[in-house]
Amino acid sequence: MAAPGTLTLDANGRAVAAGDWTLASAPALGKRIDDAKRRGSAAGVEASGVSRLDTAGAELLLDLAGKREAITGLDPGRAALVDAVARAQATAVAKPPPKDGGIVALLARTGAAIENIWGDAVALVGFIGLILATIARVLPNPRRWRATSVFFHIEQTGLDAVPIVALLSFLVGAVVAFLGATVLRDFGASVFTVELVGYSFLREFGVLLTAILIAGRSGSAFTAQIGSMKAREEIDAIRTLGLDPVEVLVLPRALALLVSMPLLTFIAMIAGIFGGAMVCVWSLDISPGMFLTRFHETAHARHFWVGMSKAPLFAFLIAAIGCLEGFKVEGSAESVGEHTTSSVVQSIFVVILIDALAAIFFMELDV
Repeated sequence: MAAPGTLTLDANGRAVAAGDWTLASAPALGKRIDDAKRRGSAAGVEASGVSRLDTAGAELLLDLAGKREAITGLDPGRAALVDAVARAQATAVAKPPPKDGGIVALLARTGAAIENIWGDAVALVGFIGLILATIARVLPNPRRWRATSVFFHIEQTGLDAVPIVALLSFLVGAVVAFLGATVLRDFGASVFTVELVGYSFLREFGVLLTAILIAGRSGSAFTAQIGSMKAREEIDAIRTLGLDPVEVLVLPRALALLVSMPLLTFIAMIAGIFGGAMVCVWSLDISPGMFLTRFHETAHARHFWVGMSKAPLFAFLIAAIGCLEGFKVEGSAESVGEHTTSSVVQSIFVVILIDALAAIFFMELDV
């Protein structure tokens, strides 16, 4: 029958433990131990009267005695339990106190961020190599092509994105033309707004706006889809079936973006130039015929191909980053959200970085 744990002091001031030293008796025993410590009782605990003992009671005995050697009278089983709790307390690592912020903490966070960026870059390069190896293995074998999945993702990433890409490009084209006309009007060169709109959208804005929209729309969707599958252990099920997750999940998405991105870039170019033409016609008294004639004379085909050449590269990088972040999800909804955000940020950063490097490269080539 259960007997509440008790703690008394003998004539020599030695603590005597008896009854059940278990979790149920812990609150009352904790108060008695505090009282005994305040009275300064002699170190040492006689525990032969303990009838039941668990880890909570063993921790209280150690707290009362101060050290394991001061506890006597335990049978071998209870002594082993106290020894295990004492070893656990000895090996427990205390958390360091929080450090105050300052230049050292700032440098530490900066170093950690740089290390994370380097790790992400290495992981991305490795994942790109894995995708290319999978493409080389699958393309010669038509039976392994997943045409249905590819066309499904082309519809999601391409066809469904046409309205937002066209509308945004049209508005940006109108804004660029309006700002250019405002500045050039002071120099009596408003007609050069045609060249400004043409060059900017053929070389930069068309592909850059499209890539940023696709990164936020499709790249994040790739991460959320694969991340949710990872959280539900569906990717483990795919591996159990003997299938390659990269072949099943990544390849159709990457190929779909490789098809959709150039088409969306072309649509963005046309919409942006059309938006600029509307501003020129309504605000600068440039007739549609004059706009088309000047655009035809000044916008060379090389500007178009410079912009289009960057579209497949951006598409492949966005797909790779989106899918890689999806595979990094650890199984919770919070992790899905974190990696989706990381996917968008990384994709936009990489797109702008590659675009800047490409601009310098083409400028050096005088293209």
